Amino acid sequence: MRASTAVSSPVSAVEVQPLSADIDDRKFVVALARGLELLRAFRPGDTLLGNRDFVARTGLPKATVNRLAYTLTVLGYLRLDETLGKYALDAGVLSLGFGLLAGTDTLELARPHMRALAREVGAAVSLGCRDGLDMIYLETIRSETALTLGLASGSRLSMLTSSMGRAYLAVIGEEEREALLAELQTSGAGGGADARSDAGESGAQALAAARREIAAFDRDGCCYSFRDWHDDVNAVAVPFRDPRDGRWLVLSCSGPASSMGEDVFRERVGPRLRALARRLGQAR
Repeated sequence: MRASTAVSSPVSAVEVQPLSADIDDRKFVVALARGLELLRAFRPGDTLLGNRDFVARTGLPKATVNRLAYTLTVLGYLRLDETLGKYALDAGVLSLGFGLLAGTDTLELARPHMRALAREVGAAVSLGCRDGLDMIYLETIRSETALTLGLASGSRLSMLTSSMGRAYLAVIGEEEREALLAELQTSGAGGGADARSDAGESGAQALAAARREIAAFDRDGCCYSFRDWHDDVNAVAVPFRDPRDGRWLVLSCSGPASSMGEDVFRERVGPRLRALARRLGQAR
């Protein structure tokens, strides 16, 4: 059975982002999807969330949230602070994350090259992949002089305003991209960690800027974000295929716009990042 990317049919109260638009409703486990969405409600900087937070961020009924939070606590993925009546992520989630990173051979290969590039250009170099409607950092390495925002592994980025998200959108198939762009627009286009959301950039502006970068990808071989994701952050990103499993990964380099202008990223950083992507995989 063919379903939309939003997967609104099997999950009525919360949207779940699958890896493929082809979903067999008979195999799709709604309860599992909802439980995972509860874990995804935590954002960078969050330490404790209550049931009201879960309801607001997932759209699930309070009774459902209560049952899911209890189950995840019993299984060791959440920890209840009985004094405050709120939940924190527990060691079960951490073990899953370590399992992902430990199984990413490309990350081990990339680290020394990322470290060398960060040191050479005096900025932050990151490796990430898609997670739902966001991009997620697998690793970030900063030079000692880097002054850019300190996002760590596990941090999420807007797919529309970040160079990493734009690079991912540029390299996937046109049909998949258009479906994803439509879903991003419907959902508000910001993503969970869009640093520009408080700066007032509208979804329409973010979508238009993303489309311009996507259109220029074949010419440039990379995508840029100049003060789009954050007022004082410039960045460039390049996608490449993971030789191990064929999925798209994205390398990005970011720095303060006040000291690293567009020309630095176009003339110095971009070519070096493209060369690194070619070494790590099958960059377009």
